[in-house]
Amino acid sequence: MILKNVQILLSRALLTGLALSALMSASSLHGEAAEKGKEHAPWWDAKWPTRKKLTIDTSDKGVTITDAIGKSAVLVRLHDGNFGFFSAKEDGSDLRFVAEDGKTVLKHHIEKWDTLLNEAYVWVQVPEIKPSAATTVWLYYGNTIDATPASPAKETYDADTTAVFHFADAVNASTDSSASGLKIEGVPPPAAGSLVSGGLRLLGQAAITVPAAPSLEWAAGGALTWSAWIKPTALAANATIFSRREGGSGFVIGLDNGVPFVEVNKARSSTGEALAANAWRHLAVVASDATLTVYLDGKQYGTLNAALPAFKGAATIGKDGEGGPANATAFVGELDELQISRVARSVGWLRFATVNQGSSSDAQKLMIVGADEASGGAAHEDELAKHLSLIKDISKSLTLDGWIVIYACTILALIGGFVALGKLLYLNKISKATKVFLARWQKVTADITAIDHTDEETVKTLGGTASPKAHRQMRHSPLYHIYHIGSDEIRNRLQSVSQVSLKGAPKTVKGLSSRSIAAIKATLHTGLVREVEKLNSKLVFLTIGIAGGPYLGLLGTVIGVMITFAVIAKTGEVEVNSIAPGIAGALLATVAGLAVAIPALFAYSYLSSRIKQAVNDMETFIDEFLARMAERYPEVKD
Repeated sequence: MILKNVQILLSRALLTGLALSALMSASSLHGEAAEKGKEHAPWWDAKWPTRKKLTIDTSDKGVTITDAIGKSAVLVRLHDGNFGFFSAKEDGSDLRFVAEDGKTVLKHHIEKWDTLLNEAYVWVQVPEIKPSAATTVWLYYGNTIDATPASPAKETYDADTTAVFHFADAVNASTDSSASGLKIEGVPPPAAGSLVSGGLRLLGQAAITVPAAPSLEWAAGGALTWSAWIKPTALAANATIFSRREGGSGFVIGLDNGVPFVEVNKARSSTGEALAANAWRHLAVVASDATLTVYLDGKQYGTLNAALPAFKGAATIGKDGEGGPANATAFVGELDELQISRVARSVGWLRFATVNQGSSSDAQKLMIVGADEASGGAAHEDELAKHLSLIKDISKSLTLDGWIVIYACTILALIGGFVALGKLLYLNKISKATKVFLARWQKVTADITAIDHTDEETVKTLGGTASPKAHRQMRHSPLYHIYHIGSDEIRNRLQSVSQVSLKGAPKTVKGLSSRSIAAIKATLHTGLVREVEKLNSKLVFLTIGIAGGPYLGLLGTVIGVMITFAVIAKTGEVEVNSIAPGIAGALLATVAGLAVAIPALFAYSYLSSRIKQAVNDMETFIDEFLARMAERYPEVKD
């Protein structure tokens, strides 16, 4: 029954693991394929013991982008599934990104580094991203001794980038990450859980002001790229996302009942399909050659035949500035990754930014994160350390219910371990004692008259064949205990009987009646039962571990999965990166339950076989003992 229950639970755990494997198989297999057949670059610096290959694939094997991309700041998402946070510094300052040549260190900055949730968002400047090809970047980490932050955030972006707002953390939500170093005014606290780390939540109240600065001066007819991620929560007419007004000229980017538009001096771009509420979309406006083009998710959406007006003053976010029309409304929703450039970015650049920064499955196809490689260029690492690191990372996603289950399983494992070890030592001790006893018993059975059951000392030493040392050893044997029980019964039941000697003279000897033999046999079997009880004592703790461990683990897994899907239902974001940590944490409870049950099952099976052998030895000895005593003592009539 126990084995059947364990088989059922193992099958359920296997099915759960297969379901998770199916969920992540596409990206995993693609990542393995990208690693095969490529030469390894030379190791950059021996102080960094670990590296992994990042492959940006714009070919048909990844996400096809045929237009020129050029230099770009690439978002690298790190989490439990692709990065060993346990091996890196607590602030991520040991991260280094090296170009494909294995020598050139690339500029980067960390938008967010969270060792509690084990997730990080890092921006890396890649000088040239090839269209329809694979571009390799090496990520080095693990120098926890003398590594310091590599470069300031402003160096990550090229000179044509005039503003970058991540809206990531409460302290620096208003800070520009580009070389301009702008400070916007009236920024509310960032909203956690936006598209990329934190974001800006706009409720349609006060406008956010971007003060005037030389880097934000626009020349008449000049070039411009404005891009941001938007998530409207309410669709209204003429909702302003970004605006500039000065000297009778106006420039507005917004949504008109969900339809994106750019407006210059009251002239609007052509329209298309309206956006749905509560969904992240990448919106961009590019000014070039007296034409303004609206891009949605990296694809052309609408155009406006107008040149970019000249501006030197402030800009506003979330609401139209002074001089705007009376029918203008505020944008209500979330905003993330606002970037402004003084050049017209290519379609390939916009398409790459959309996929790379987005949360769709294409993001994992575009950037393939390879496996860790150990120092010296070896393509493998200590598997034990890797697994321990992964388990530690996974444990951080455990809920309170999961920890309770794991603690309960740990208690079961400790109790079962102590019981198994104690029982094994006890069986080994009685096995040695039994061998010593049987060696003496075999000598006695050759001449059973050597034992005088009326003499306790003779019984104790088996007719003088056992030395004091041997007696100390064999007194732990269950067979010796049964022998003593039988000897005591024989001494108490011996009766005198008259016989005729060989010379014809009468003599008196000791004998046993058939009723006495039956009573002795019953007493011996009573002793057998008590010895079996001693052998089987506390084995119930092993059976509890075998049967209860998997059920406890299954309970923790079910609760963990239930909580994970409840959180997903509330946030509305369904992606592998959001599901996998919770599922992995939940499955850790099942692993804990099986880790209790499997060793307990093996220990129980082994100990049961040893106990069965000991019981067989006792039953055999009882039969032999009774047969020898029947030969030794004559029958007395009842």
